[in-house]
Amino acid sequence: MNFSQLVRQHTAALRALLVLTVIIGLAYPVLIWLIAQIPGLRANADGSLVQADGKVVGSSLIGQSFTDADGNPLPQYFLSRPSAGNYDPLATGASNLGPESIVDAPDKPSLLTLICERSNTIGELDGVDGSRPFCTGGGVGAVLSVIGPRDARGNVVNPTRVVSVNEPCDTTQTPFLDTYEGVRVECRQPGEDYSIGQIVPIRGSAPADPAVPADAVTASGSGLDPHISVAYADIQVNRVAAARGVQTDEIRRLVAENTDGRVLGFLGEPTVDVLALNTALEKLTSGG
Repeated sequence: MNFSQLVRQHTAALRALLVLTVIIGLAYPVLIWLIAQIPGLRANADGSLVQADGKVVGSSLIGQSFTDADGNPLPQYFLSRPSAGNYDPLATGASNLGPESIVDAPDKPSLLTLICERSNTIGELDGVDGSRPFCTGGGVGAVLSVIGPRDARGNVVNPTRVVSVNEPCDTTQTPFLDTYEGVRVECRQPGEDYSIGQIVPIRGSAPADPAVPADAVTASGSGLDPHISVAYADIQVNRVAAARGVQTDEIRRLVAENTDGRVLGFLGEPTVDVLALNTALEKLTSGG
C-alpha cells in the first residue's frame, strides 16, 4: 500500500467519524429533545415534577419519605412504603434479602426481623394490630435453633438445647417462647454460633391476614415506588385526620380522589399516589 492510498483511507475514516458524530452526537439528541418539548410530553420528559405553591415538591414517579430530621414519621402525612435505598434514584434497588433470610446477623437484621419491626411500628403509630405470623411480640423474627441428635431426614429428635436466635440476652431475658418440646428456650448469647442447630420458625397465634398490609412492611424492587395499597392508606386515615383536626370522611374523600385504578382496567390492584395525596392534604388544611 502506497502513501496516497493510506491517506485516502484515513481521510475517508475521518469523514465517516465527523458525519456520525454530527448525526448521532448532535442531531439525534437535539431531535429527541425537541420531540420531548411537544405539549403533552414535556412534563414527562422533565421528570414528571409535582409542584405546590409554585415549588417543586417531588416527582410523581419517585416515592419519598415523610419523616422528620431524625427519621421519625410525621403523623400529619400519609407514609410511603419502605425503601431499601431511602428513595435515592442513584441507589435504586432491592435489599437482596429473600424468604430464607430469617436469622439476624450480629450487625444486620434479617428480612423477617425487618418486617416484624416495621409491622410493630406501624401498628403502634396507626393504632392497629401490628402482629404477624412468625414474629415475636417484641418485633423480631420468632426463630429457634434446636440443638440435639438428628434422624435420617435431618430433623432434631429429643432436643437438648433450644435458643431464640433473634432475641439477644442483652435486650431480653425472657424469650418469646417458654419451652419447646419440653426444653426451656434460651435467649441468644453474644458471640455464640447456633448454626449447628436446626432452624425452626414459629408461626405463633397472629392472624393469617395481618391488619398491617404487606406493602407497608416490604420495599419495592426499585425502592422508588410512589404508590401504596388502598389497604395501607386506609389504616392511616384516622391518624392523619387526628393530626390535622379534620373529619375522617374528608380524608377518605381525598384518598379516593388520589387512587389510581387497575392498569387497563384489569391488571394489578388500585393504588394510592402518596405524594399527590399529601399535596392535596396541604391544600385542604391550608385553605388553598
